[in-house]
Amino acid sequence: MSIETKSASVIIVGGGIVACATAYNLAKRGMNDVIVLEKAEIGNGGSCRNAGGVRQSARDVRELPLAMYAVGKIWPTLSDELGCDVEYVQKGNLRLGLTEAHRKTLEAHVAKSTRVGLEVEMIEGDDARAICPAMSEEVLCASWCPTDGHANPLKTTLAFYQRALQMGVTFVTGVTVTGLRKVRGRVRYVDTDDGTYEADQVLLCAGYESQGIAETVGVEIPVVPRRNEVLVTEMCPHLFDVMIGVAGGEFYGGQTEHGSFVMGGNNGLEAFCSEHHDRFSTDSITAPSIARGILKYFPALEGVKIIRTWAGYYDACADVVPVIDAIPEAPGLVCAFGFSGHGFGIAPATGLALSEILLDGASHTIDVSALTYDRFAAKG
Repeated sequence: MSIETKSASVIIVGGGIVACATAYNLAKRGMNDVIVLEKAEIGNGGSCRNAGGVRQSARDVRELPLAMYAVGKIWPTLSDELGCDVEYVQKGNLRLGLTEAHRKTLEAHVAKSTRVGLEVEMIEGDDARAICPAMSEEVLCASWCPTDGHANPLKTTLAFYQRALQMGVTFVTGVTVTGLRKVRGRVRYVDTDDGTYEADQVLLCAGYESQGIAETVGVEIPVVPRRNEVLVTEMCPHLFDVMIGVAGGEFYGGQTEHGSFVMGGNNGLEAFCSEHHDRFSTDSITAPSIARGILKYFPALEGVKIIRTWAGYYDACADVVPVIDAIPEAPGLVCAFGFSGHGFGIAPATGLALSEILLDGASHTIDVSALTYDRFAAKG
């Protein structure tokens, strides 16, 4: 798709949930002179290829301000705000452990999170089974965050998109961004296979592809693509409402309001498999790996049919938290990528913070100061 006017106050590169949430928040502030550029379809990347966790627990403390603000201030009323049921359920998150080593891992997460004010605690296996009776007797312990939850990634991403579109934001799909260019030291041009676009400010939030685009103006952020798969089961009788994670990393996910289980994970062998980042095909190893992990914790699911699987790539940052920052070395450029597989739950808050960075020069509602680009600067 091409448009006649290829200039705007803000150009957003990428069409995932962060892009759509930012575009919506900009329009909400009266700034709808915005063009969003996406090479495929809106939400085609990791934004719609995850299991929908809205989680504060077991996060790096640097991104907890975003997670806690999103859960406390945005997610509870988001369906009404966007005019679409995003299927948000706030029934808690259990992160399970089978061994004493897992216990230590979970205790470390709980300790660092409680120090910054998150309501999360360690519980024993029997207490976890009281919350989720379908759980295996092998579960030794768990962390429990009652304010965590889950939502529908596809519906949430498209709801932000539809509202931003209704409010006057321009979305251009099928356009590949090839690089950025400066004018008098300031990022001004976005080069694409559809010609050159011009903007006062550029927001780069195109997942793992952001790295190569940023490098065209000398900005290097250590990000690599990582593969993840999700499986969906047939509809089943209701077992639990909580979101599940595991200290061993075998899987994560939950049961939807429709009865299907949506569970994500990987096989640990991705580095040794061929990767085609433009193809989201699954492989023969991952779904069985996820299924074996699930059955260790939930043997009651044995015999449940998997009806489909899908794969996607997320942008893994070197220190596992994103860069959300106006780049001092490239005035006019704001970066938001490196979400490392847990950007969905914080996306509504990220969109708010980015809109303030773009309009006001800084995020004054949510503290994102620990996520700046200069944390990767060489230390002398």
